[in-house]
Amino acid sequence: MSASLIAVRELSKVYPTAGGERVQALSRITLDVAPGEFVSLVGPSGCGKTTVMRILAGLLGGYTGSVVVGGRALHGPSRDIGVVFQDANLMPWRNVLANVMLPVEVLGLDRKAMRPRAEALLRLVGLAGFERKLPGELSGGMRQRVAIARALVHDPAILLLDEPFGALDAMTRDSMNVELARIAAEAGKTVFLITHSIAESVFLSDRVLVMSSRPGRIVDAIPIELPRPRGLDIIAAPAFAATVLRIRGLLEEGGAPATVTLAH
Repeated sequence: MSASLIAVRELSKVYPTAGGERVQALSRITLDVAPGEFVSLVGPSGCGKTTVMRILAGLLGGYTGSVVVGGRALHGPSRDIGVVFQDANLMPWRNVLANVMLPVEVLGLDRKAMRPRAEALLRLVGLAGFERKLPGELSGGMRQRVAIARALVHDPAILLLDEPFGALDAMTRDSMNVELARIAAEAGKTVFLITHSIAESVFLSDRVLVMSSRPGRIVDAIPIELPRPRGLDIIAAPAFAATVLRIRGLLEEGGAPATVTLAH
C-alpha cells in the first residue's frame, strides 16, 4: 500500500455520562487509508462507527491516540476533508447551486472563480439543469447528490460519508450506490464510508474494515477483489456472496448482526 492519506493509531474514546459514569466507545483503533482508496467501515449499531467518522472529520476531540491526515496531525476540521451525513442538511431557502457554493463562502474562496467548478460538479452528480431548484423540489436521492457536490466543491482530498443513503428506499439506495461509485472514480477522491449495510460496503469498496460491538475496535480488514466498474448484476456473483457472508460471520462472532440486504 502506498503512503497513507489517513493514518489512525491507537485511537480510543471515552464518553462521560450524565450519571458520572464513563463509557468507552472506541478501543485502540488503528487503520490506514491510501490515496485514491475506497474504504468502508461496518459494524453493529452503537459500536462507534459515527464516533470514528466525527473524529476523522475534525468534529470531535477528547480522544487518545493520533489521527494524521495528509501527513499532518488532525486538530479540527480540515480543508482536505469533505463530509456527507445521512441527512443532506441543505438550506431550504437556498437553491441547489447556492447550497453547493456554501463551502466557498465559508472558506472565503473566490466565488466567481469557483462557480464553474460548482456547475461542473452538478453535472458530475447528474443534476445539470437543477441549479435553480430549491431542496423541497428534489427527491431524497437528488438532495444527497447536492450534498455530495457541496462536499467536493472546495476540492478536498478525502470524502467522508456517514450512512449517506440510509434514509432512502432500497431501490433508490441501490441506484445511488452505482452513482457514488461512478462519482468517486471520476472525481479521483479517497473515500471513507460508514455504513450498516454489508452488501453496500462490498459493492462500493476496495477494502472493508469490520468493527466489533462496543467498545469498538477493528477486528479485520477484508480486501474486495471484484472487478471495476461494478454494476448491480455483480451481486449475483459467487465471489460477492462469499465476501458478504465472510463479513457477516465476523460481525456475528462479535455478538451483533448487521444489515446484509441489497435490493435487486
